[in-house]
Amino acid sequence: VEAMIIPVRCFTCNKTVGHMWRRYLEILETEGHEEGAEVLAFEELGLKRYCCRRMLLTHVDLIEKLMVYNTLEHAEMQDA
Repeated sequence: VEAMIIPVRCFTCNKTVGHMWRRYLEILETEGHEEGAEVLAFEELGLKRYCCRRMLLTHVDLIEKLMVYNTLEHAEMQDA
């Protein structure tokens, strides 16, 4: 199971955007992070408002870094 923490809704207009995150990353991978790939991804996803685009464009997936500090997991590993 892949963990992620992406806001479910746009903070400004309340449109649901959380379900678009994986597709957004897939589009960026296929475009090879070329200049303008983000705009192409937004158009394909149907994101017209800049507030919704901001939600995907500025998101930083920190869950992997936060999992380092999961004390419960470390305790289970030491018990084994």
